Formats: sequence, structure tokens, C-alpha cells
Amino acid sequence: MIYDAIVVGGGLAGSTLAKNLREHGYRILVLECETRFKDRVRGEQMHPWGVSAARRLGIYDELLASCGNQTRWWTTWIGGRAIFNRDLQTTAPHGVGSFNFYHPTMQETLLGLAERAGAEVWRGATVESVIAGSPPQVRVRHHGTTTFVQGRIVVGADGRNSLVRSRAGFPSVRDPDLLITTGLLCEGVPAPENATHHGVGAAEGATLVAPLGNQRARVYFIYRKEDGLRGLAGQGRVGDFLSLCARCGVPAEWCADAKAAGPLAEFNGAEHWVSHPARQGVVLVGDAAGATDPAWGTGLSITLWDVLTLRDCLLSNPDWEAAIHQYALEHDRYRRALHDVTQCFTELLWTTGQAAEERRSRVLPTLLTDAQGLPDVIGLGPESPMNTEIRRLFMGETQSASA
Repeated sequence: MIYDAIVVGGGLAGSTLAKNLREHGYRILVLECETRFKDRVRGEQMHPWGVSAARRLGIYDELLASCGNQTRWWTTWIGGRAIFNRDLQTTAPHGVGSFNFYHPTMQETLLGLAERAGAEVWRGATVESVIAGSPPQVRVRHHGTTTFVQGRIVVGADGRNSLVRSRAGFPSVRDPDLLITTGLLCEGVPAPENATHHGVGAAEGATLVAPLGNQRARVYFIYRKEDGLRGLAGQGRVGDFLSLCARCGVPAEWCADAKAAGPLAEFNGAEHWVSHPARQGVVLVGDAAGATDPAWGTGLSITLWDVLTLRDCLLSNPDWEAAIHQYALEHDRYRRALHDVTQCFTELLWTTGQAAEERRSRVLPTLLTDAQGLPDVIGLGPESPMNTEIRRLFMGETQSASA
């Protein structure tokens, strides 16, 4: 069985790529291990630069209609008070706010779009091996039968623990451990649904409330690994989780009235990635190519940047082996740029000690009132300005000219 592209993974990256390539006449096979998508803790909030990519890829309207909540504002809370409201439509160059959606419905919606576009989809498919080469091959077990399929390329879109990445022999690099992210789908959260809410505690950590509509929200709590919290997962810890979130600046009644509507789980936020995620007909996108620290909420956005970049490389170059290497070079460039930005914020907001506190007291007022020309995870992501002087200013080592 020979295809133009074999896409392993039918989530955000895989289904979106399959839909786009099929619409240009290519024969596409999607291999998805799950027969029914279940709720798991993962990112469900997309920054404006990701929303822009979703529009260009032709998936935004369907997601908005099926499961999306488009917000306009980014609200920062301290001590139960909204100390800053950022209008993302006017302050981000993409002219749109954040976009929140329920993950299982997103997956079903996009896989359905790929099928309607004409992609062949095998659900309940288990990938047993990936053989790089010309052409690359995949050995897959489906409906009790093991089959070899070939494609011009094989696309690994199978997430943080990618089997394609490991079985095709891609080495990965990992940052040191620092932050832990815990998440829970909640009902009965009376937070304004036209904003994404960021709460900052004095020492406990931080929380993010991403409204999904109808008083449902994905709620996250982020803390330093060194702070000593352990095992903040499972139904028995829901009360502890909501109590910690309530101490992170958002109105306490949001957490007091909230009820668990899904599993509570936590995961290590250390970023890991593949340098040059393309070799011998196999190419990686999304978390398979590089899993960003979920504390900064960039995973969904950079996933769609990957899909958009790979799509455009494939459509513009009939030599697909050359095209995937062109994509890999571009991927490495913007992944490094985004990593530089998130590392700046990590150093500023999560380091401890008197010097760190003094630096925050100098820099945070500027970030909340006049961040023009400084790194911006939410509005700009990998397009953020960054050089030695900007980094020194951002880290409080120099003063702005106006100061």
C-alpha cells in the first residue's frame, strides 16, 4: 500500500496536516491508535499567533462551531483583584485573542475534516515499527492484521511520547527539571468567559483558568519542582488542587464552586526536542518534534506553526525529501527563538532569592504596562524581539531609555 504521506497520529497536528494535503490531491493515510478520544489533561488554550495559523490552515471556523471559546482579554489577577487587562485584539499583531477548546471534541472534529477531505483513516491502529528509507515504511497492526505500508514520507504527529521519534532513531535533548504543571477540567467556574485568566500567588505558584463556555474551564496550577509538592494527581487530591489555585490570586469563589469534570493529573514541564526533525523520509511535527514547557501554553500554537510550515514546504517543492529538510531547518530556527523567550520568562518569574525578587520588582511593572519591544509569549511567541540588549533590559540589568 503506497501513499504520498502516512501520518501517525490523528490529533491536532496529524488531522490538520492530512486535511490540508488531501485538499491538494495527495493520497494520505492517517493511523490513529484510539477508537474514541478520551479526556486527558493537556493544553487547551491557544495563543493569538496559533489562532492565526489555525485560520490559515482552514480549521478555525469548524473548531469555533464545535468546541471553541474565542476570548479577547488576558487578565492578570493578584490577591483576588484583576490588576491588568490586556486587550489581545489591539495589542497582538494577529488581531485576535486566545482560543480555548475541549480537546476530545477538537480531535473528533479535525479527524472528521480529514476524512471528509478524502484522507484514509485507520482507527485502533498500532504502529509496530517505522523504517526510515526511500521510501520509508510503517508496520502497523489494524483489525488483527499486520500490514506494511509505504509513503513518500512518514509524519510523526503522535505527541510527547512519540513512537515514531523513538523507532525512527531520532535523538532528543532535554532541559533540566524545574516546573510541574497540574490540570483539571472543572464545571461551575463563574469566571468571565471573554478572557483567559492568569493568577499569581505570593509564593504558592501560579494558576491559569481557560474558560470553555457554559461555566466549564480547564484549570491549571504551576509550581516549582523544588517546592516539594508531591503526587498532586488523582480524585483524592482535587480539594487540595482547588485550594492551591484559590491562593494564586484569582477570586476564591471560582474555586469554591468548581467541581471536577475529568481526571486530575500532573506532569513534568521540562522542555525536550529533536534537533533537525527530519531524516530519510521521516519527519516529526508538534510535540513529537519538540514538547514545550506547558507552563507557557505554547504547545498548541507551535504545533500549528509546524503543520503550516511543513505543508507549505511540501506544496512548494516536488522533492519531498528536500522539502522535509527545509521544514526541519525552519522548525529549528523558530523553536530556538521561542525557547529563548520562554527561558527569559522562566528566569524572571520562577527563580528564587532576594536578587530575583528585586529584579521582579523592577521589571514586572513594565511588563504589565508597557511591554513594547520586549519578549511576548502570548502575542508574538517566536516572533518576539530578542537580542543581548533586550535580554538585559528584560532581566532588569539595564534601564530603558525612558527611565
